[in-house]
Amino acid sequence: MNKEILLENIDKVHTTEMGVDRIKKNLNLDNDNVVQYCKNKVSNKNCNIYKQGKNWYCEIDNIIITINSYSYTIITAHIKK
Repeated sequence: MNKEILLENIDKVHTTEMGVDRIKKNLNLDNDNVVQYCKNKVSNKNCNIYKQGKNWYCEIDNIIITINSYSYTIITAHIKK
């Protein structure tokens, strides 16, 4: 799958209020703008982006960000085990 599709639509990436809370908790973030934090990670040239099923997975700095490929909603983000 072509990760350029995700990068070209990076401005559509968003999450829900529950998503914000979940991502902050999972990544131990103090940052209130978790969407911008995730966009910055995804946009990094070292980010490994791949698609499985309906989701994009973006791996960088020992974290994985999961984004729905249709709605561009950040579903979750967590630290790699």
